[in-house]
Amino acid sequence: MQRIVRALGCCALVSSLAACVVSPSKQIAESRPASSPHEMAVQRLEQVDGRIDNMGRHIDARVNQGHYPPPEGAALHRRLDTIRQESRDMAAQHGGGLTGDEQRVLNQELDTASAAINR
Repeated sequence: MQRIVRALGCCALVSSLAACVVSPSKQIAESRPASSPHEMAVQRLEQVDGRIDNMGRHIDARVNQGHYPPPEGAALHRRLDTIRQESRDMAAQHGGGLTGDEQRVLNQELDTASAAINR
């Protein structure tokens, strides 16, 4: 019984923290309109990085809640690290930002990773 209560408390805490973390980043992105193609490319990279950060926190929460063991969580983190490195490599080719097509490809990879995290 205590485990269930602790798990529910942890879920509530993680949910409230996630809400605090996600909202400001959206406000920041919306508050500064991109005025040049380069700024738009940089914003695309920031969006991908933000998504990777959120997914990493979600992995940590799922491991802490016992949904899967720490080695599996570490493997999922490595997968996200690989995607982050790909995004940095792509951005390095374009002066620090991503094209729309590159963002689309990265988001597809993140969708696949998300399915593995949420299973």
